[in-house]
Amino acid sequence: MSKQLFNLADKVIEFTRKFGDVQSEVVIKKNEDITADARKENIDFSEVSHSTSISLRVIYNNKSALVSTSSTSESNLKKLASKALDIAKDSLENPYDIIAQKFEFADSSEIKNLEIFDNKTDELKNISFFEELAIAADKASLNDSKITNTDGSSAGRSDSEYILCTSNGFQDGYKKSSFYISSSAIAAENKKMEREFAFEQRTYLEDLPNASEIGELAAERAINMIGATKPTTGNYPVIFNERISSSIVGHILSAINGETIIRGSSWLLKSLNKNIIPEKYSLIEDPHILRLSGSRPFDAEGLKTKRNKFIDNGVLKSWVMDLKTSSQLGLKSTANAIRSNSSLPYPGVGNIELVGGDLSLDDLLVMAGEGLMVCSMIGSSINQNNGDYSRGASGFWFKDGKISHPVNECTIAGNLAQMIKSMTIANDSKSHLSRRVPSILIKDMTIAGN
Repeated sequence: MSKQLFNLADKVIEFTRKFGDVQSEVVIKKNEDITADARKENIDFSEVSHSTSISLRVIYNNKSALVSTSSTSESNLKKLASKALDIAKDSLENPYDIIAQKFEFADSSEIKNLEIFDNKTDELKNISFFEELAIAADKASLNDSKITNTDGSSAGRSDSEYILCTSNGFQDGYKKSSFYISSSAIAAENKKMEREFAFEQRTYLEDLPNASEIGELAAERAINMIGATKPTTGNYPVIFNERISSSIVGHILSAINGETIIRGSSWLLKSLNKNIIPEKYSLIEDPHILRLSGSRPFDAEGLKTKRNKFIDNGVLKSWVMDLKTSSQLGLKSTANAIRSNSSLPYPGVGNIELVGGDLSLDDLLVMAGEGLMVCSMIGSSINQNNGDYSRGASGFWFKDGKISHPVNECTIAGNLAQMIKSMTIANDSKSHLSRRVPSILIKDMTIAGN
């Protein structure tokens, strides 16, 4: 970690101490990003960008304020501290705005190496390397004559440093790296176009698939959608392919988020310690999985991250909480604080896994018989209070347990509480994803097509 960043944080905290009995918390994020976009074997855009953000939260007499800057000069840091205190003094009191206590802090000596930073990344600061990856992916997507055009391909990397320091003694940080390649292909037949994409991201460059494979996958997906038609309107089984099944888990996580519960606007508001999904399934967060983008040694308030079983054998066991929401709910934080460059901490998760499925995708198709397998979705109409659900969808119609033909321009609708209560999951989740969610079968949904 950069000693310079810790020194900056120390300075900011020292400046706030001069104002008396003020609690303070400093977050510094430093990023270096490389982006390269290619289309038809030509580079459309490429750049290397650097950014540093310093965020200061102060708490004074139960009044808090958050200010941020990108300047590291001493004069600006002094102004930052003064501005934060002035804003806090004019704010409303909130006894739930607190920082972590010393006994809650993560102990850096007990934290193992999570392998979330590729040490070889310093050798890959040449933008031409990523330009070549983008060109290779786009070239591969055009290999089939049915691919008439592309929306382009991209490749890049991101290195970040994260520092958290508090006025009561927490001081730690970590580095993360990320590499990605994406490609989008357009297939055409009889003047009708179908667009599909492929995207892969890894923490270590050596784990990233070959660029050509990603371009070929985008092309294959687009070609498979040629001839797509609207399905017949009616009630049918719907399979959420693992490409998009994590969206269902995302709705669950939103409904059990501490902030949502406090607002009283959750369709799972009265479901704690109740069965909400089939009993053989569990929803688990594990922030310590090696080489996953959602892994982290401590949360955004300095608490040691831990394994959380939010749903255990079908029963909802816990909300997703940070210090503020757990205090309001009279519970203990689940160490799930996250924050953006200029926001207060709020509850969120990193690595999440829906487990317990023992069927293949083919098994789900046979079990369902006839219906729709959704591979992509657009738009969203979700009622957070009662769970009513409606989204635009495309994918494949299946009949007699086998894929029949591609479909698009349809809408699927149901109620989330009912959907997850009766869902059946497969065992085809991808281990490299931070959201490991397998394909999900919902036995009865309304499909609006022709």
